[in-house]
Amino acid sequence: MEPLASRIRPTELVEYIGQEHLVGEGKPLRLAIEQGHVFSFVLWGTPGTGKTTLARIYANAINAEFHELSAVSAGKEDIRKIVNTRTLGDGPRVLFLDEIHRFNKAQQDFLLPFVESGELVLIGATTENPSFEVIPALLSRLRVFVLEEFNDEQMAAIIDRTGYELLPDAKTWLIEMANGDARQAITMIENTSRLYDQVTLETLKETLQSKFLRYDKKGEEHYNVISAFIKSMRASKPDAAMYYLARMLESGEDPKFIARRMVIFASEDIGLAQPTALVVANAVFQAVTTIGMPECTHNLAHGVAYLANAAKDRSSTTAIGEAMTDAKKFGNLPVPMQIRNAPTKLMKDLGYGKKAEDDSEDLLPKKLAGRKYFSDK
Repeated sequence: MEPLASRIRPTELVEYIGQEHLVGEGKPLRLAIEQGHVFSFVLWGTPGTGKTTLARIYANAINAEFHELSAVSAGKEDIRKIVNTRTLGDGPRVLFLDEIHRFNKAQQDFLLPFVESGELVLIGATTENPSFEVIPALLSRLRVFVLEEFNDEQMAAIIDRTGYELLPDAKTWLIEMANGDARQAITMIENTSRLYDQVTLETLKETLQSKFLRYDKKGEEHYNVISAFIKSMRASKPDAAMYYLARMLESGEDPKFIARRMVIFASEDIGLAQPTALVVANAVFQAVTTIGMPECTHNLAHGVAYLANAAKDRSSTTAIGEAMTDAKKFGNLPVPMQIRNAPTKLMKDLGYGKKAEDDSEDLLPKKLAGRKYFSDK
C-alpha cells in the first residue's frame, strides 16, 4: 500500500505548505517553477522539510521526465541507464538524487559531464552542508536552496491534510514530537492508525514506544540514538557510547555524520581539559572520509573510546555562549583605543593603538569592563 506521506503529497505549488522564502510570491524557486526555467540545484535541509515534494513539483512544471535515485544504493550504472533511456520524448530529464552527500567523489565526477552538458537536470537533496559534501566542480554548476523546518502552524496544516481529526492535545504533542519534520508526523499518524482504532494522544504515545517504529535515519529513533551516543560520551561511559555507535552503524547511518558529531563533541564537552581530543576527532573524521565503510568502523571505535574516557571541560562552550549573548544584546560596542589598528599617522595621533598605561585592563569594550566569561580558577 502506498504510504500516507506519498498519497497526500502536493503536486502543485498552490498546495505546498511552508518555505515561503523560496516559493512565496516573487521568490526564486517560485519564479523558476512559474516561468519554466531549467537548471540544476540542491535542496539542503533537515529531514521532512519537503525536499522531494519540491523536486517533483519543479519537474512537473517544466514537463520533465522524472527519475528518482537514492545515493545510498545507487551507482554509476543507474545513472548511465537513465542517460541511455528516454521515455517522454525530447523534454528535459530530471534526476532527483536523494542524500547526494552519500555519493563519493568518483560517483560525483561521473555525474558531472551529464549535468554540464544538460543531458541531466540534477536536483540533489541533502541534510548535510553541500559545501563539504559536493565536489567543487559539481557544486559550481548547482544553485543551493536552504529549506527551513516547518513551524507549528505549518505542521498543524500538514497534519490536517492527512484527513485524521486529532484533538488539540494530540496535535500539540505530535507537533512537539516531530520537531519540524513533516514526514515523521505523518508516519506517526499512519502507524498509529494501523495499530489502533483511533489516533489519540494515548495511542500516539503507545505507538512511539512500540517496536513498530524501528531505527530510521530520518525518524525519531535516529535522534534518540545519536542523543544517547553523545550523552554517554559526556558521562564518560565508553561501553554505552560503543553500543550506540554500533546501533547506528548497523542501521546504516552515515559514518561521516557520526564523525562530525565527534568533532563537535571534542570542543564542546572536552575542550580545555584535553585539547588533543580535537586532534583525535579530526583524525577520525579524516580517516572515515578517506577509508569509508566497513574499515572505518575501527577508526570510529578508537575515537569514541578516547573521547568517552577523556576529562571534560565545557568552559569554552559556556564562554562563547555568554559572549555571543552580549554581542547580540549590545551590538557594535566601541573597541578600546589601545587595541585598534593604526595604519595612518592621523589614527595614531587620535590614540589608535596607543599602549595602555595599566596592563591590568581586560581589553573589553568599556560597557563590558570586568565581564568574566571564564570563571577564575
